Amino acid sequence: MSFCLALAPCLAGAQATDAQGAADGVPPVAQVAAQVDDGHFQQAEAGIAAALAESSGVPAEQQRAYAYQRERMRRILLDFTLDEDAVRERVRKQIPDLADAEFDRWNAAGLFEHMVIDGRTLYFNRSPSNLFRLDKGALARRDPALRPLRDGPMESLNAHQRAIRDAALAEGRSSVLPLRLRMTQKLSVDADAVPEGETVRAWIPYPQALPGQQEDIEYIASVPAAHQIAPEAAPQRTVYLEKPAKAGTPTEFSVTYELTIFGQYHAIDPEKVVAATITPELAPFVAERAPHVVFTDAMREFSRRVVGDETNPYRVVQKLFAAVDEIPWAGAREYSTISNISDYALHAGHADCGQQTLLLITLLRMNGIPARWQSGMVFSDGDYNNIHDWAYVYLAPYGWVPMDVTTGRLAADKGTGDDPSMEWFYLGGLDNWRIAFNQDWDRPFQPPKQQFRSDNIDSQRGEAEWDGGNLYFNQTGYDFEWEILPGQGRAQR
Repeated sequence: MSFCLALAPCLAGAQATDAQGAADGVPPVAQVAAQVDDGHFQQAEAGIAAALAESSGVPAEQQRAYAYQRERMRRILLDFTLDEDAVRERVRKQIPDLADAEFDRWNAAGLFEHMVIDGRTLYFNRSPSNLFRLDKGALARRDPALRPLRDGPMESLNAHQRAIRDAALAEGRSSVLPLRLRMTQKLSVDADAVPEGETVRAWIPYPQALPGQQEDIEYIASVPAAHQIAPEAAPQRTVYLEKPAKAGTPTEFSVTYELTIFGQYHAIDPEKVVAATITPELAPFVAERAPHVVFTDAMREFSRRVVGDETNPYRVVQKLFAAVDEIPWAGAREYSTISNISDYALHAGHADCGQQTLLLITLLRMNGIPARWQSGMVFSDGDYNNIHDWAYVYLAPYGWVPMDVTTGRLAADKGTGDDPSMEWFYLGGLDNWRIAFNQDWDRPFQPPKQQFRSDNIDSQRGEAEWDGGNLYFNQTGYDFEWEILPGQGRAQR
């Protein structure tokens, strides 16, 4: 049986029969998807119901595409649950003397992400907290007694990044300061989310084998012990596990492994960078890939404004990197609910790491500069961890080099005598406080999921399902536990 596991293949598979469906009174999938995007859920549901009732006239692949749009509406309504009063009250918890006028001003400026769904304005659950990421005035008004907003430890220039650069220059190589790590990732399914005795199928992300970035991957243990590790060639690599559900008890999975991670730094001379020859191997990385990498008119106009008359590929990358880095970071709605992520990042006024990364990939490819995805998780020598996305860009004659536009440009510390190039550490460099699980976005697991993915773009938190359906993120949880192993050339911070 052929399963359509993500929105892009569903829509692509449905396009051939959309015209016939419309002729038979069934709306095309693309029309239904647009209705969902526009908040016309009742209209979309009526079209979906009509399509799924046509048991003989709508191919199975297209039926699945309609079903996905129904599921997308359900997920959007899980992300957008607040009315204006609820948003106001949540903001007031952080600004006790909040004035109605200042709230109204922020609301009118669009700082609270919202959708109008069937005539009702609903706000994104994270929009009250996102306000303080998007507006300096709001942040200044925030109660100082509250815990400060927390950024990752690599988002400011520090000794770890300097040590990577210094070692790379001293040793004449781009991969340095190996760090040996033992990692345990856990995935849990809520108690009674699955009937007792039914088999829960789980996929936990597993590290890619990447020479010069992460090597010597060693499986240690898993719960349950029986497991299946996807091959090294899998673009989204996972460990597959199965376990029967027990009544009243969460169903828990885990995998433990060790690996060696390298810091990276490429000393790039901009004057030596030339336009890459687009070989068959590089061609996919300068191409559109709908629905999330599309060279729209708005994308072209943005690129023209940013790039101007610049022709040096490295300088073009710098300009686009800096422009995307200027987009404020904010907590994101689920990727599976967004029809075109790069376009969303261009227009939403904020973006998280994956959204910024897909936007930058789109802009670079549109300028003929090869770019590709990478994602996984980040950690520290303390208790900080997070899921994270970044990318690689191809710069001739240097080849593929990493870039992390969300960590972005670093403010050099003149008092320590920092080389000004450290500002661009994450354009050609990468810390080794991260693990890469994925070399691409929106690729099937091995073995494949039978139900819709919870995140059809990324793979970081783990996925689970049973014969009765997917187990979405509101029914699952995840965690990371790690240990830095001694005597392995640990980099300083």
